[in-house]
Parts: sequence; structure tokens; C-alpha cells
Amino acid sequence: MTEVVARYGTATGYGTAGADPLERLRAAGRAREAAGLRRTLLPRDGGHGGLVDLASNDYLGLCRDPRLAAGAARAVRAYGTGATGSRLVTGTTELHAELDRRLAGLTGTAAGLVFSSGYLANLGAVATLGGRDVLVVSDRSNHASIVDACRLSRSRVAITPHRDVAAVESALAGRDEPHALVVTDAVFSVDGDVAPLAALHRVVRRHGAILVVDEAHALGVVGDGGRGAAHAAGIAGEPDVVLTLTLSKSLASQGGAVLGAPEVIDTLVDASRAFIFDTGLNPAAVGAALAALDVLAADPGLPGRARERARRIASLAAGLGLETTRDPAAAVVPVFLGAPEDALRARELCREHGLKVGCFRPPSVPDGRSCLRLTARATLDEAELTVLGGALEMIARSTGRSLHT
Repeated sequence: MTEVVARYGTATGYGTAGADPLERLRAAGRAREAAGLRRTLLPRDGGHGGLVDLASNDYLGLCRDPRLAAGAARAVRAYGTGATGSRLVTGTTELHAELDRRLAGLTGTAAGLVFSSGYLANLGAVATLGGRDVLVVSDRSNHASIVDACRLSRSRVAITPHRDVAAVESALAGRDEPHALVVTDAVFSVDGDVAPLAALHRVVRRHGAILVVDEAHALGVVGDGGRGAAHAAGIAGEPDVVLTLTLSKSLASQGGAVLGAPEVIDTLVDASRAFIFDTGLNPAAVGAALAALDVLAADPGLPGRARERARRIASLAAGLGLETTRDPAAAVVPVFLGAPEDALRARELCREHGLKVGCFRPPSVPDGRSCLRLTARATLDEAELTVLGGALEMIARSTGRSLHT
């Protein structure tokens, strides 16, 4: 009995202080509920519940492509359902090595290394290339995986205003550390705007730093053949440029990768905890990603169709007086509504019209910038765009923003 009380507390209370250790979690949940910030998991069925999908990151519309399913199945038949260990032990197959090479070839970089997620790719790159003698300069709007990577890097981190090249240069010029990384999304995941990569690279080179670019929302959509924003900016393959990416968006699979100079990849293999101590990407995901690269090579017009659909979505929203990105760089189109409650109501209006859309609220976005996040895909058709137009008109009217009488 003494052991039970010591481990779990008395039968009539929680420990000697009598405090309920879960009450703080319930209180935080109530506060989030009152602020309109509670999240729920909404499982999708095989057909998205009959809803038109404008929420997923399936930018090229490949998630249900039978060629990807066949690629996944071939990989499973050859290697089984799991990677069976870290890539340094049993988790690297010939398919993994091929994917390393082909991602590097697509993006114009020297070498590649596949991780089990895009999140871990960012953790691995920034945390390994950072350190106490390295300043990390990070855009204020960078993805949460970059934010967490900065925290794990043990570096001093300078947060700069969004897309502010002058602020980046000032941070680099004023540093005491001998080394520096500049980290940015290529396409920002909510606003959908593109980083000024060529200008950032000029600043990085002047100050002897390394530029790390997360191509998660650019790969497959931006640039000739979907080769990414760094390639479009003419900086891919430069020795002081490192790319990270995910396979879960345009390539409709799972996993991530870091691409760059051989010295960078060798360092990650030797020292990245996110790589060394993680099970390798499962063979099915590798096979699907390789098949997606085949599809992209066979149909190089897919990226342009995704961008064109995004421009159509933005035009529909702007024409109704809704705040949005006027000229989207990739497939992400935000519709800013302000308060979380307004965004939630707008999401429900979309659902009533048969649309599934993203709804972003703090802390995913700053206070006052809650929004719908609409994502284009290359396969979006005219009928679906018409349905979206009707939903957006109802949202504009309900919020008093409509330009129509």
C-alpha cells in the first residue's frame, strides 16, 4: 500500500497537496474553446465525404493516381511494409538511394538524403548545421518545423520581419558568431507568397553564410517542371545553398529530404540525430514518391496547371472584395477574415456548399489574421470552381465585404 500511495497518491486525492494534475489542461482547453481555438480531428473517407477538396496539399492531384499506388505496391512486394531500422542499419534500400539521387537531379543539387518526414528534414538540417558558434536568421513567418529546428540548434536565433532582406543583412553584419545560417520557406505555407531567394543568396554570400530553403510548398508547383523556387531563382546547386522538402504534398507520398553539397549530406549522415536515430522511410512511401517523379517528368505541364487554378481561386475571392493574395506564387490561396469565429463560420458555409477547406487560426497565424486556406490542384475543374465561387460570395455577404449588391 505504501508503494501505491507513493506512486499514485492517496485514494481520496492527488498526492499530499491534493491538486488534480490534469486541471491545468482542462482549464487551458476551456480557454481555447472560449477563444474559438479548439481543434478537432475530422477523419476523411475514401471520397472526402463527397466534398470538393480545397484543403489538402495534393497540389498535382496525384494522391489517387493508380501509377503511384502501383509504385507503392511494387516497393512493398520487394522490401516489405516497413523500413525495419534506421537508414544507417537496415533502413536504406536501393529505392531509397535512387530517390536520394532523383530528388537531387530534379532540383539541380549535388546530393540528397531522404528522411522519414519533412518536419525531421528541417530539424536535421538546421539543428546539425547550427550550433553555439552559428547565428541562425529566421523569417518571422517560417513554418513551425523551422521554428522548432532553430530552438534545437543551440544557436542564437535572430527573427527578422517577413521577407525583409535588409533586416537579414543587418543581422548577419552585426553578428559575433563566426558562422551563420539564413533559413526561409520558399513558399510560405499560409500567405502563399514566395521568398526573395536571389536577393537573400546575394546577402548570404557577402557574409559567408549558408542559405537553407524549405521547398515544401514549391516543389512540383514552382518553376520549370516543378523543380522548385531555388531552381527558378537560379541558386540551386550553389555550394552555400541547402534545400529541404517534403514528399507529402505535390508528390502525394510521405517523407522528406535534405539536398545540397556532398559535404552537407555527409555531415547529416555522420551527425544528424533526426537522421541517425529515426527509422527510415517505409518502402511504400519511397515507391510512391518515385512514381510521382515519373508522372511529373512525363507531364511537365502539371505545375503550370496548378498555378493557373490558384490564380483563378484568388481572382474569385478578390472579385468579391475578400482579402487574399492577388498573384499566388504557387498553389496556396489564403482568404483572410480576421477573427477565429469568422473563419470558422466561413468554413461551415463552404461545407454547406460541398467544399472542404482549411481554416487557420492562432497560433498557426497571428492574432487578427484567421483565414481560410484554399489550395489549388492541377485537376480542379470548372464545375468545382463554380461551386467555390458561390461559397465565396456567401462568405463575402455574411462578413459585409461583398462588392456585389
